[in-house]
Amino acid sequence: MFNDKAILITGGTGSFGKKFVGCLLKDFKPRRVVVYSRDELKQYEMQQEFSQPEMRYFIGDVRDGKRLRTAMRGIDYVVHAAALKQVPAAEYNPMECIKTNVHGAENVIQAALEADVEKVIALSTDKAAQPINLYGATKLASDKLFIAANNMAGGHRTSFAVVRYGNVVGSRGSIVPLFTRLIAEGADHLPITDPRMTRFWISLQQGVDFVIKSFDRMSGGELFVPMIPSVRIPDLAAAMAPALPTRVIGIRPGEKLHEVMCPNR
Repeated sequence: MFNDKAILITGGTGSFGKKFVGCLLKDFKPRRVVVYSRDELKQYEMQQEFSQPEMRYFIGDVRDGKRLRTAMRGIDYVVHAAALKQVPAAEYNPMECIKTNVHGAENVIQAALEADVEKVIALSTDKAAQPINLYGATKLASDKLFIAANNMAGGHRTSFAVVRYGNVVGSRGSIVPLFTRLIAEGADHLPITDPRMTRFWISLQQGVDFVIKSFDRMSGGELFVPMIPSVRIPDLAAAMAPALPTRVIGIRPGEKLHEVMCPNR
C-alpha cells in the first residue's frame, strides 16, 4: 500500500513516529518519508537511526500553516501525530494546547486539501471520549474537525479518518517508564494516584499496525477504535514490582478514574 508513495508524519520524532517510520522502511518501499516536527535535536537523533535516501526531515510546527503546505507538496498519505498530550500541562497552559491541538488540526486539514493528499489519518485518544480535561476536549474538537473535513473535500481526492486508542505502553510521559525508572533507582514505593484507577493499554507495535490497517480500509469519515484491555494501575504496579508497596498521592487535575473508548449515548 505504501510502496512508491510519499508519506508525511507530523510529530514524527515522537514514540509513534519513530516506530511507524521503522515499519514503513522495513515492510514497504516508500518513495519518500517526511518527518515533520519542531524539535531539531530529536530530528538529529532520529537521523542517526534512519538515514535512508528516501528520508526527509522538515523542521516545522503544525501551528504554521504555510510551512505545512510546503512540507505536503507531493505527499500521498499523512499521519497526524503531533499534539500537546500532557494533561496537567494542558490544564495549566490551555491556550497553547488549543493552538496546537485544534488550530494545528485545522492547518493539517487545509494543507492536505491544498496539496491534494490522498489519505489522512489523525491519531486520537480515549481522553477525547466524554472529556473532562482540556487535552481531551481539544482532541475531541480535533476528531470532529477531521471527520467533518470529508464534507469539505469537494473535488479533491482527499479523505480523512481518525484512529483512537488508549495509553501506549512505554511511551514518553506514561506511567510505565516512570515505574521502570523508580524501580531501577531503588525506590521504596511506587506512587499511585488512586487505587481504583484503570487505563486502556496498547503496545506501540499494535498501535502502528492498527494505523496501517486503517489506511487500507478507510474510505473517509471513520473513527477507528481497537478492542484493547483495561488494566488497574495497582495491578500494573504489582506486576512490575511485586515486592514494592504503593503510596496513594491523589488524582492530578483533569484526570478521570476510568477512561472510555466510545461515549455512551
